[in-house]
This record gives sequence, structure tokens and C-alpha cells, in this order.
Amino acid sequence: QTQQRKKKVVLSLLKIRNKMTTFGYLCSLILMCILVSSNAQLQQNFYAKSCPKAEKIILEYVHKHIPNAPSLAAALIRMHFHDCFVRGCDASVLLNFTSSSGSQTEKVGIPNLTLRGFSFIDDIKKIIEAECPGVVSCADIISLVARDSIVVIGGPFWNVPTGRRDGTISIASETLSDIPSPFSNFSTLQNDFAKKGLDLKDLVLLSGAHTIGVSLCTSFSNRLYNFTGTFGTQDPSLDSEYAANLKAKKCKTINDNTTIVEMDPGSFKTFDLSYYKLLLKRRGLFQSDAALTTSTTTKTYINQLVAGSLKEFYVEFAQSMEKMGRIEVKTGSTGEIRKHCAVVNS
Repeated sequence: QTQQRKKKVVLSLLKIRNKMTTFGYLCSLILMCILVSSNAQLQQNFYAKSCPKAEKIILEYVHKHIPNAPSLAAALIRMHFHDCFVRGCDASVLLNFTSSSGSQTEKVGIPNLTLRGFSFIDDIKKIIEAECPGVVSCADIISLVARDSIVVIGGPFWNVPTGRRDGTISIASETLSDIPSPFSNFSTLQNDFAKKGLDLKDLVLLSGAHTIGVSLCTSFSNRLYNFTGTFGTQDPSLDSEYAANLKAKKCKTINDNTTIVEMDPGSFKTFDLSYYKLLLKRRGLFQSDAALTTSTTTKTYINQLVAGSLKEFYVEFAQSMEKMGRIEVKTGSTGEIRKHCAVVNS
């Protein structure tokens, strides 16, 4: 009897172990499925069957027009950045105000008033719609155009998995709370990026897009004339020779809102490491640029980039761009595929 009892206990324990093993296996399987599905929301060549020529059409249009207007490459990557930071990469930045929406859209939010390239996106959308009506999202078009434009001017390539859908909500006030400002200090930038799942390395790398493009004086003239709120005060973190040059030759008054200034002087058309070298010389144009050198962590990243090769920068920049392109994306049945990028479907 004792032997039989022992045998029963052993059998019971084996059954329990088997059940727990099965349960553990199922849990692992479910977790794996969740992870796979979350990573599979976007995929390379999403339109391979539904609109096989889509990416080629976009690339050919970019190749045709960007060489004639290379400054537009900087404008288009900026548009992609501003779109992704408000409600995710859903093309909400493209929407116009309509009486039915009841609110002003992101397009007229203060950080977006200087955005360019809307007609460029609209023109591509028209060609895509003629090829495959109602298939390719405006959100994917922005993402692909930003990448292709940078490649065309000699910058890095990054993967753009597709399958984003377009948002139907766009609110102007959200641009101020979500889009990192050129006037931000380090802690504000860190928080703005962290809210979107981006870390300090991403902050440094994505800021590297400032190696191309231009800015109006209004985005930094407070550093020259009114830094502490008292007129005549200058940002002490800004190289004095650089500041004097800006005041003498560019932004001659604090009220100048028309003069255009290169963000990476002497190299603003080339996607290179010059921007980071200028940061270390205290010659970053924006307060947000200078802020990157106030943290030991971010300054270390900058020094590593400057000491490394351009190829290494391109690889790391590509990783951060792909990461940014996944922010709060709408996929599956969420959102819609807009017929016209500036308005939601009726």
C-alpha cells in the first residue's frame, strides 16, 4: 500500500509538472505571437501585391525633382519628424482645417508654420492614386519621400517598412506640447523624446539632420539679443565670435523674421559630421543644439561620432530614423487611406 501511495503521488506530481510545462509553453507562445505581431505591424514592401509600383513611382519623382531643389530634402525630413511627434507617423500634419473638424489643424500650429513640401507630397499622391486608387497611405508617402530625398542628395539610406494608415484627427495646439522646440533645454528634450520611445542616443542622432537645411532668425535670435529676458543679453554658451558674426551679417535685429541662416554653415547641403564638430566648438545654432553638450551622456555620443567615420554615423542615423518612423503608427483597420492628403475621406 505504501508503494502504491508513493506511485500515485509521483504520478500526480508528473501530471502537475506536465500541465505547468504546457502552460509555460503556451505562455511563451502567446508572448512570442504578441511580439511578432507588434513588430509585423509594418513590413518591407507592404504594397508588393496591392500596388507593386508605388515605391518606384515615389523614388522616380524624388530623383526627378529634388536635384533641382536640394534644400527641399531638409524640409521633407523635417516634415516627417514633425508628423511622427504628433499622434504618431499618420500624416496628420498634412490635414487642412475644415468646418466639420471644428479645430485648427497641425499645419497651422506654431512649430509647423515654416514647414515646406506639402505640394510635393500632394503631387506624388495624385500619381499614386492614378496607379492604385485608395491603397497607399499619405503617411507612408511622407516616410518614403523623406528617406529617398536624403539619399538623392548623398545622405544615408534607411529601411522604411510600410503599412502605416492615415489619421483622421489633427489639432494645432498639440504641436506645441509634442514637437521638440529649438528653445528647449536638455531635460525638456530628454522628456520629449522619451514620451515617443526614443532615447538619448536617438536624440543626438536625429538632431544630426541639422547638418542640412536652413532656419529663420526667429528660431534663435533670443540667444543673440534677449537671452535672459533683458534686452542686450547674449547666451554665454554660444561662441562669441560666431554670435558676433550672426549679428553683423545675418540677424541684424531681434525682429528679423525673413533672413535665412544655414544650420551647418559652409556645409549645409552635405549630410556629414560637420554639425557635431560645430557643437563641440559651441557653434550650434539653436538652444536645443547647445543643450546636447550639457549632458555627459549626449556629449560622449557626440565625441564618439566625431571620432568615428561618416559610414558609422550613417548606420546609426539609419537605425534611429527607422525607430522614429514606427512611432505610434496606425495599422490594420485603424485610421484610413486618404484619397487626398489634405482632407479626411468623406
